[in-house]
Amino acid sequence: MAVTRPLLLAYRALGLGDLLTSVPALRALARAHPGHQVVLAAPRALAPLVALAGAVDAVAGAAGLRDLPLELHGADLAINLHGRGPQSHRLLLAARPRRLVAFAEPTIGVAGPAWRPGERELARWCRLLAATGIPADPDDLDLPPPPIPPPAEAAGATVVHPGAASRARRWPVERWARVARAERESGRRVVVTGGLSERPAAAAVAELAGLTPDAVLAGRTGLLALAAVVAAAGRVVCGDTGVAHLATALGTPSVVLFGPTPPAEWGPPPGRPAHRALWAGRRGDPHAGEPDAGLLAITVEQVLAALDRLPVRAPRAPAAPARRAAEPGAARATPTAARARR
Repeated sequence: MAVTRPLLLAYRALGLGDLLTSVPALRALARAHPGHQVVLAAPRALAPLVALAGAVDAVAGAAGLRDLPLELHGADLAINLHGRGPQSHRLLLAARPRRLVAFAEPTIGVAGPAWRPGERELARWCRLLAATGIPADPDDLDLPPPPIPPPAEAAGATVVHPGAASRARRWPVERWARVARAERESGRRVVVTGGLSERPAAAAVAELAGLTPDAVLAGRTGLLALAAVVAAAGRVVCGDTGVAHLATALGTPSVVLFGPTPPAEWGPPPGRPAHRALWAGRRGDPHAGEPDAGLLAITVEQVLAALDRLPVRAPRAPAAPARRAAEPGAARATPTAARARR
């Protein structure tokens, strides 16, 4: 990656949902610094979706809290959109940016606004920028549909996405199957999505629901194709994972099941009635090895009732990406990362 203008480095080396909740902040940064080369340090697999957002010039491959590549050292401005520190702060400081914007961490001498536990993720990063004089709108999160055709099975379908990165956020397969069967029996086409590792669970959902094998899209779509499926779908029902954020960004009506983490932090933003969050009202451990008790308190009947209240939306046609476009990268689904922010 050649850096030909002053470098603005945005660091968010996390997963799909984390990327999508940072889109408003990334767009605000691009607007405020039109003369900079805006580079996002994130997993390279996310590059196709970053291009849709139109906020950055390139994606530099980064994951976890590993040292940044040398071409990202010496940035004119570095923005920590990854976490509260100190680990992520130290990583960026080691790359010697001319200026660092981050949440305050007095133990290592980093000044900035205070981190607020429980803050809505979309608003958090906009508040960080606002503290530096950059206006950012948390509602500026919409994406155009990908400029590729979706699988034919997806048009107008109900997308059932049973997977999640942690077991704590995985509703039982049998319950997903009951939802899928009810959608099928109501006359709606149903497809089941997921990554390659989630294909066995998706296949089990389809079999229990009486769906044909071609309804299982899990493992058959890269990340951009998954976004195309969601954009073409009539509705999405899923857990608290990256696909929920895709549905919000693409305007596809959705029902999202929350367990250990409240929707006030990671759910659809207020004022979007096409997106409904279900939550039992109690917190749990998002890294637990078993489904969260609050998630299990959500019944199939509650999910079906929420689906019945969703508006009907006609499929959308593909559109061209926005002005800025990230460098291409591998297109495979990336789960939402763990909620610990360091």
